[in-house]
Amino acid sequence: MKKSLLKIDVQSEIGALNAVLLHTPGAEVENMTPRMAQRALYSDILNLSIARKEYEQIEGVLSKVAKVYQVRELLAKVLDKPEARRDLISRICIAEQAGSCFDTLMALPTPKLVTALIEGLPARIDTLTAFLNEDYYSLFPLYNFYFTRDSSVTIGNNALICRMANQVRAREAMIMDAIYRCSGAFDCGTIDLSNVVPARGKLFIEGGDVLVVRDDVLVIGNGMRTSAAGIDALVARLGDLCPQGVKHVIVQQLPSEPESFIHLDMVFTMLDRDQCMVFEPLILRNRSYKTVHITLEDGHVRSISEVAGILPALRKLGLALEPIACGGTTDSWVQEREQWHSGSNLFAIAPGKVLCYARNEATLRELDKHGFAVLNARDVIVGKKNVADYAKCCITIQGSELPRGGGGARCMTMPLSRKAVEW
Repeated sequence: MKKSLLKIDVQSEIGALNAVLLHTPGAEVENMTPRMAQRALYSDILNLSIARKEYEQIEGVLSKVAKVYQVRELLAKVLDKPEARRDLISRICIAEQAGSCFDTLMALPTPKLVTALIEGLPARIDTLTAFLNEDYYSLFPLYNFYFTRDSSVTIGNNALICRMANQVRAREAMIMDAIYRCSGAFDCGTIDLSNVVPARGKLFIEGGDVLVVRDDVLVIGNGMRTSAAGIDALVARLGDLCPQGVKHVIVQQLPSEPESFIHLDMVFTMLDRDQCMVFEPLILRNRSYKTVHITLEDGHVRSISEVAGILPALRKLGLALEPIACGGTTDSWVQEREQWHSGSNLFAIAPGKVLCYARNEATLRELDKHGFAVLNARDVIVGKKNVADYAKCCITIQGSELPRGGGGARCMTMPLSRKAVEW
């Protein structure tokens, strides 16, 4: 009997979660030194043993409410297929100018090949030149892969394969493309932006900047990791991604610094049908960065205009959202500290039921004021607390090491299927 495939279906940020894709951090996050941290896009280095314990809470909670897929397991299914293996390794070797590694990689048994593609392939030290080279790897580790949100975007029944802003992450998108197409796990279309030539400007787009607010509305950040050309490329393909779907794209410009503003979901995430988490200084008091409303008709741009902000634009589309302030409303110092540690980066497992870091205490107090019961992840995992018993809740995960990578609960989760939301 043929195994049934999971149909990719994501029509919102908040629909009850059916299935999610994760990547438990492994040796790749420790395969760097402080000297390499900046190249790896980190502001600090992680302790793997602590990071994994923290991550176990995320997976533990999600496994209570949804089917959990793991990148390593799906990648192994891809690499077990000779044609898919050859195609993926060829793409990687060409993109990373590592042609000399092709035969070595092809000869590896699947488990070791999975490890090499994720944790890195050490350089062969057989010449003086190689010995003196400060690069320890022929293929660098995928330090950021536990942030599964960024390398693809699920919109409707399709997966958009992103074009990463930094070469060190390009392999993540190639692997995700292969997983969606060749793992045999999913029923979906794919659209790959890697070969798109922009009319002007540099083209890059990452999933942390793309929010599927409603089946007809996207909100997209334009900043360090998603360019205007990248957004244009996505908009041009919305007719293929969602033929009867997206009619409005709200674009929010983001500051180029500090690095905590890396993606839109670091300053704005959906919590419920009528509530959102915001970094107040940027989302509610912004005077320097444009918000642009793009309207579409039959998959084509009908108009582009500047608007007063994300929330006013959404309100006109029938989405009146109450903003809840990351770090609370009274102390800008606390707001900045908690935003830095991903206090705005929440992930909804159902309307009004979200995951976030326990360390952001002022944010949790603000959520409590707005009707969210604060639950400990461990209590949920062992069955002491049941999220079904709460109309609204925030499930807190420990986060001392994971935030050092620069992301929170939404960054670490790629939703594959959600139930429809009654708006």
